[in-house]
Amino acid sequence: YFFAIFKTSLYFCAGMINSMSGEAHRPGRIEVVCGSMFSGKTEELIRRLKRAEFARQKVEIFKPAIDTRYSDADVVSHDLHSIPCTPVDTSSSILLLSSDIDVVGIDEAQFFDEGLVAVCNELANRGVRVIVAGLDMDFRGVPFGPIPALCAIADEVAKVHAICVRCGALAYVSHRLVPGGKRVMLGEQGEYEPLCRECYRKAVEEERAQGHG
Repeated sequence: YFFAIFKTSLYFCAGMINSMSGEAHRPGRIEVVCGSMFSGKTEELIRRLKRAEFARQKVEIFKPAIDTRYSDADVVSHDLHSIPCTPVDTSSSILLLSSDIDVVGIDEAQFFDEGLVAVCNELANRGVRVIVAGLDMDFRGVPFGPIPALCAIADEVAKVHAICVRCGALAYVSHRLVPGGKRVMLGEQGEYEPLCRECYRKAVEEERAQGHG
């Protein structure tokens, strides 16, 4: 009996060691986590980065300087999980600030310039694991910023989904609830709602009928 427990403990410890060893020795790669608002993109980014920190890797996290919704100096998910970060104005700053780093995290990547694609490629070619989170489409359902190109060159793409607030299906896009055609408008639940494709189509038709489209 005691031998069986001892043997099970050895298997468990070996599994933990192998798991963390695999986390610590990932080659350079690009991972993209994309989807609508409220789908858990930032939550997944934070989870992966904290695992890397637990594996004693050197981690650096960046976000656009314009994103000050919850904090100036942290990446914060909508459910208020957070991790310290460095706000930057341009993608080139990420390259300059990522020397001697094992893992680079980038949140709200849709707000960065198109140069982010080359930056991520350069980092991955150096052997850095790059984890990017961002909206794949804007409130009109149009591919957003550098995210489509990043998905094309990524080693791994995870599309996560919120739940449509009108029918409970998987959400397709972030529908803007307030007037204004400006593409970049930071917002929360009062300004946006996740909708499935069908409910989004109906919402747009209703807005056009009311003269808001």
